[in-house]
Amino acid sequence: MTTTTPIVTGVDFVCIPISDYAASKAFYGDVLGLPCSTEYGKVPGAEFEAGGLTLQIIDAAAIGRELTPHAFPIALRVDDVDASRAELESRGVEFITQFDSGVCHNAIFRDPDANTFLLHHRYAPRDACG
Repeated sequence: MTTTTPIVTGVDFVCIPISDYAASKAFYGDVLGLPCSTEYGKVPGAEFEAGGLTLQIIDAAAIGRELTPHAFPIALRVDDVDASRAELESRGVEFITQFDSGVCHNAIFRDPDANTFLLHHRYAPRDACG
C-alpha cells in the first residue's frame, strides 16, 4: 500500500486520432450526442465532453502523425448498456461484441477511424487494491 501523496489528481482529456474531421465531428456530436466545447481553428480538431473527461479528436496527418487507432477501448459510462446500445444502433453504430465481465456490463464498438470504445456499466462494488 502506498503512503505517498498522489501527484496525479485526475485525467483531463484523451486524444483520439482521426482522419476525416467532418465524419468524426458528426459521430461524436450527433451520433454519440456529446457536446462540443471547443473547435480548433489551425488544425482539424475539436473537444467533446463526456462527463468528467474530454475526448479530443484531432486529424493525425495535420499534426504530422500516422493514424494509429486506439485498439484498447475507451470506456464510456452509461446507466443501461442494452438501452444505450439499442439507441446507438438506431443511429447507425455497429457493435463488435457485448459481454458481462462478472462486475460490469459491456458492449464494444468503433468510431469511423476504428478507435475502439466500450459502453460500460459497473454493477458490482469495487475491490480495494492492496
